[in-house]
Parts: sequence; C-alpha cells; structure tokens
Amino acid sequence: MAEPLKKSISYFALTMIAVGSCIGSGIFISPSDVASQLSNGGQVLLVWLIGGVVALTGALSFGELASKFPGTGGVYIYLREAYGDLVAYLYGWSILTVITSGAIAALCIAFSRYFTLLFGIEASFQVPIALTALFVVTFINVIGVRWSAIFSSSMTVLKVVGIGIIIVICLSYGSDLMDNIVLENPKSTSVSFGLALIGVLWSYGGWHHASYVGGEVDQAHKILPRALITGATIVTATYLLVNVAYLSVLNIDEISSSQAVATDALLKVSSTGGILVAILIALSTFGTAGIFTLSAPRIYYAMGADKVFFPWLADIHPKFGTPVKAIVLQSAWAGMLLVFWGTFESLATYVVFMDWIFMTLAAIALFKFRKTGDASHPATYKVPFYPITPLIFIGISIWFLGSTLVGRPVQALAGLILMLIGLPFYFRFKRSKGMGQ
Repeated sequence: MAEPLKKSISYFALTMIAVGSCIGSGIFISPSDVASQLSNGGQVLLVWLIGGVVALTGALSFGELASKFPGTGGVYIYLREAYGDLVAYLYGWSILTVITSGAIAALCIAFSRYFTLLFGIEASFQVPIALTALFVVTFINVIGVRWSAIFSSSMTVLKVVGIGIIIVICLSYGSDLMDNIVLENPKSTSVSFGLALIGVLWSYGGWHHASYVGGEVDQAHKILPRALITGATIVTATYLLVNVAYLSVLNIDEISSSQAVATDALLKVSSTGGILVAILIALSTFGTAGIFTLSAPRIYYAMGADKVFFPWLADIHPKFGTPVKAIVLQSAWAGMLLVFWGTFESLATYVVFMDWIFMTLAAIALFKFRKTGDASHPATYKVPFYPITPLIFIGISIWFLGSTLVGRPVQALAGLILMLIGLPFYFRFKRSKGMGQ
C-alpha cells in the first residue's frame, strides 16, 4: 500500500492552485486567435462568457465529485470509480505524455522568451534558460509541498495583481469600448464559436488541477469543492474584465491581427506597457509551470499505487514527503519535449481536445454516482440546480469537441492516436498486476 502524502495545503493555497493553473500564457495570447473567428467585440465577450459558464458549471459539478472522492489524483479517481482502470489510465497517460508535460515545456519556453527579452540575452540561450526554469520548479516541488504551495500562491497573487493593473490602466484611458463591441471585423468571413472556444477553453483550462492534490488537504471533502468554485469564479471575472479592457483601447480587427494583444493594448496608453507585460508573462508562465509540476504528478502517484503504471511512482521521499519519482519522471519528459519541440503552440488544439474529452466523461460520471447512490462514498456537497448545472457543462463541452473534430480533424485525431499508443503499456501493467496477486 502506498504511503500517504502529508496534509500541508490550505484552502487559500488550494484556491491559488485552481486560479494559477488557469492563468498562464493563454489570456495574453489566445484573445487574438479567438477574435479572428468572430465578427465583433460583442461576440468576443460572449464567447469568453461561455467559457466562464463552462468553468463555473464544471467547478460546481466537480465539487460534488471532490466531496465524494477527496483523495489524491482528482479527476483520475473520478474516472476510475465510474469507468474502471482503463479509462483512468488513459487519462493519466494523456496527462503525462502530452497534456501537462507538454504544457510545462511550452510554459518554460514562453518564460525563457520573455526573460531573454527583459534582460537583453541572445535568443540562442532560450532553451538553456527554459531547462533551468524547469529544474528550479522541479526542485521547489521536490523539497516539500509547503514550499510548493507558498511558491504557487505567491506567483498567482502577483499575476492577478499584474492583470488588475492592465485592466485599471486600459479602462482608465480607453474610451472605445461601446464602439468596439458593435464594430464589425472586416477580415472575418465566417463566425465559428466552436473554434473560438479552443483558445478560450485553453485559457480557462486548469482549475481542476486543485483536485489532484486532495489527499494533501485536511478536511478535503469540505475545502476542495469551495476552492474549485472560488477559483473558477475568480478566473471568470478576471478574463471577462481583461477582455473588456482590451476592447476599450483596441477594435476587433486590431485584436485579431495582434501577436501580443496585452502589449499592444497597453502601448496604446503607455510607452512602458511592453516591459510591464513582459514581466507579467514571465511571472505568469513560471508560476503556472510550477503549479503543473506540483499537481499532475499526484495522478502518476495514484496510478502507481493502483499498479496500472510503474509501482515506484507511488514512492514517497522519506524526508520531504513528496512523490519525488513521479515529479522527476514528468519533468524529465517535459525536458525532452522542450529540447526536441522547442515550441508548443501548434499542439494547443489537440491538448485541449484530449483534456476536455476526459473532463466531459468525469462530469457524466456524476449522473452515474447519483443513480447508484454509493453509500460508501457519501457526498458532503451537492451541486446546485442538479441536473441542469452539469448538463450545461456537458452540453457545451460536447459542442466544443464536435466543433474541434470537424474544424481541426488532424489535430483531434492526432491526440486520439497518441492516447491509444498507451494501450499496450496498460495491458502490460495489468498483466503484471494480475500475476502479482
């Protein structure tokens, strides 16, 4: 039996994990991709509001799942209890091979780009700097979850404050909001809310990472639902306000053609805007990489404990009380992706596509648990307005998945193929587990 993890994460730290997992580089990059699929600023705000509805209904729904199964692993546990080891394993496999490791690689590369920009370092040093950043966040997460929580909370507070500064500056000096809400984008030939949601859900994705560390939270069955809901609410309010701020100084054509919308928005009203945004993105990407390095290894820890993956992933460091081997495995793979890919932008579509398949399955599991009424895992929190709340989340998610499959079939199918590559490994571990019983 795997040694339990230390309960060292507070409600505030857990909420900051939920917020910080979402706010990475997406809100500084995605708005241009989102706007390019739409025809006016009103539609831009609508699609970001739809993303907020997805996040809030998802957090409300996952709150009930978290109260039933508050242990380490989060979504992995919900899928395992609802559908069995295979679906849970495929989720963990996808998280390790693409979704989280790839995101960490991309975040470290993004950090290195802005770090070199700020300090005037040659671009040839970007990969070594990104690897150094990866080493630092790995080291912080290895030496103890308390230090990890302090780091993630500090980084999240700093970037929320930084985004708040952008909002205040743009709204104070911008006066074109109402005009830009109705102004048509001359470059828009067709409107696709489904494809626009790719960038939106990429930016909103991550609040569920708080569920991964449930085993390290005292009274997790009470605190985890509150942290998920609070985190999703903060992120939704932040994203809506920052898009209002962008639209107050930039029209939709300027947003859709911008390579750095936050920088361009601030440069409209301040000559130092580029430096402020560079600092903010560097902090934001570094902090989110640290949070992902903290949260996702708890899934591999749970997989090792279930013996559907390498059993040594469930080993806990005797001094630090952290799943060191699971952390190092993820960082080593992220380092390989970083060196050989160098960029992650082209993978955003199928990363989001794969992540949202499992998120939708987890939400559907809520109906199964309600129907079976498992008395051994009573829920201390009930999702409000059931079944409407989870149905909204599931409905919008399925719409998004369908739109992505039709609009970006190559990336979607690539994600599915990569997931299926994990099947032989599953059956190998399953066979070894059976022989060991």
